[in-house]
This record gives sequence, structure tokens and C-alpha cells, in this order.
Amino acid sequence: MAGLLIVLSAPSGAGKTTIIDYLIKNYPDEFCYSVSATTRKPRPGEINGCDYFFLSEEEFKKKIAHNEFIEWEIVHENYYGTLTSQVEPLLEAGKKIIFDIDVKGGLKIKAAYPSNSILIFITAPSIDVIVDRLRKRGTENDIEIKKRIARYAIELEQSKYFDFIVINETVEKAVDQIREIIRTYKKESGKITKREIN
Repeated sequence: MAGLLIVLSAPSGAGKTTIIDYLIKNYPDEFCYSVSATTRKPRPGEINGCDYFFLSEEEFKKKIAHNEFIEWEIVHENYYGTLTSQVEPLLEAGKKIIFDIDVKGGLKIKAAYPSNSILIFITAPSIDVIVDRLRKRGTENDIEIKKRIARYAIELEQSKYFDFIVINETVEKAVDQIREIIRTYKKESGKITKREIN
């Protein structure tokens, strides 16, 4: 397998989705996106099969029973998972695949593909920035925001198991740092050095 799995995980509000959108839009020949499955309801503008595969809980559980996921988790009371059928063909074709998944899912990807994956944890400069971004995007109510903030400390603790940590001060800077991580990985012939990118 010549491809590379690039896992981007982050607490809600860190700007991960914006970074991924920027990478895919501006470097389409360099990266492709792994579409996850979920049981949560689509947000305005989200498209089935493009943003997520939106499944019922029954459909999701059936796929779990048939071992169709590389990894899956329950996050904020919804199921999320990575379908093997979406990843294997791209990996075999030598693609650089970006994953938008939570920290536990990222660690499962690493366990399944230890020599073909990079784990990058994205965070914001501070918890205040996280709260501000969550409020501005307007997709969660106050109760949901509190749940996401409560999960922040857990996710931050698990970031120590990731290969790299990127602090998202601006999207452009974070994207440059992520692309540099990929270039470094390539130059070092697959050797990953854990460090924080500044």
C-alpha cells in the first residue's frame, strides 16, 4: 500500500472542518477526502455522500455487525465511522487521504495502518477561542456547546498520542504547517518524528 492516511482530529470549534475544506479545494491533486458515515442529522448545506454518509441508527448497527468499519465511535450521542470500502481503494491507488474523525477513531486508524498513517491534532490558541468559534458558527445550542467544551479536556489529553500538534491561529498558517508535515514525512521515507509545529 503506497497511500497515506492523514488523520485530522480536533475539539469542536478548533477549525478543523475549515482547514480540511481549504486543503481539498486548493490542492485537489494533492489530497482526497475520506467520507465518514454518521447517524447525526445533516446540517444545512450538507450533502449525503459528500460531507457524510447519513445513515439511520439501524443501518449503522447493521454495518457494525457486518464488520464494514475500520473504526467507529459514539460521539455526542451519535455514531460515526470510517467505512473500509471508502478507504482501501484509495489507499491501494497511492492517494493521500484526509480523515475528519475524533481522537479515538484516529488512534484506531493508526493501529490498523501503522506504517501508512499520520495523526495530526488541531487545536485553537485557547479555550476562549473555541467557545467564541462555536457560538459564531451557530450550529449548536448552549447545551450542546457545554457538552463539546466538557469533551475538550479529554480530547486535549489524548493529543499526546498523536504524531503532531498544530495550533490553528489562522487557516492559511495551519494549512502550510500540515502540508509541511506531509512533505517532511515523504522526505524522511516514512519516518515520523513527533513534534509540535510552530
